[in-house]
Amino acid sequence: MTSHEIKDSMVFPLPELFDMMANLDYLTRDKNECMYTVNNDTITKVIPIEKQRFLVQISAVKDHQMHIRFLDARPTEYHHRKKIVAYIRDWFDLDRDVRPFYQMAKTDPLLKGTIEKSFGLRVMGIPDLFEALCWGVIGQQINLAFAYSLKKQFVERFGDQVKWDGHTYWVFPSFERIAQLSPSHLTDIKMTNRKSEYIINLSKLMASGELSKEQLMNMNMKEAEKTLVSIRGIGPWTANYVLMRCLRFPSAFPIDDVGLLNAVKALRKMDRKPTKEELLALSIPWKDWESYATFYLWRVLY
Repeated sequence: MTSHEIKDSMVFPLPELFDMMANLDYLTRDKNECMYTVNNDTITKVIPIEKQRFLVQISAVKDHQMHIRFLDARPTEYHHRKKIVAYIRDWFDLDRDVRPFYQMAKTDPLLKGTIEKSFGLRVMGIPDLFEALCWGVIGQQINLAFAYSLKKQFVERFGDQVKWDGHTYWVFPSFERIAQLSPSHLTDIKMTNRKSEYIINLSKLMASGELSKEQLMNMNMKEAEKTLVSIRGIGPWTANYVLMRCLRFPSAFPIDDVGLLNAVKALRKMDRKPTKEELLALSIPWKDWESYATFYLWRVLY
């Protein structure tokens, strides 16, 4: 899709089956989110492109268009502008044709009510692999609120910042910086020693070039999953979370996710969580759309 510029802004068309409010509802699910702010239906976020940082405001405007406004620095290079648009399209999964998902979901007992309430929602991504891996590790075996609190402490301790109009906007810590640390550097943020070790090991793998998004994107999903779970601290849940939200495999399926199990339990009015076998049977119609089914079912709990 094409985009065009208006002074310090860019505009590009949005796909038909997209609703900004449904996505903003997801983005504002926790007050401790530190990677962007949302005010008056407008997102303010730092987008890192190569060695530069661009602070942008993102909103949906009339005629179903996405509006990007540059706040602190206007990109002068064409490839920077192109990469900013690509980042936002990836973040909102705008290049996905979701019509087959909706066709399936409207007849699925578990999904049909959820898609009506959240119609136009996309699987909101985490385009940066290191951020996605860290978020997956941080979120292991703790509730979402505590995970957000840990991420905020981690970002504000080790991330870069952009100040604008009296506010501070954060850039996720780089794997290069974290690779220089030891677990003792992370004790102040109440991270377990084991999680600190996992994150530092991931940063070192990326700093050495042994692990990269490009490498994983050149694999099929099973190969990418196998590569991820071979890394210390990355189990099937974390691997599928990254496959779903960063590498964009629509059939990624974090089947052991507590939120997913609780959503199915609530929708089926069960007095217990479904077994893995029950969930596998229920998910047969979701084939090739497991990530979208999971993402929509997460919204049941909010």
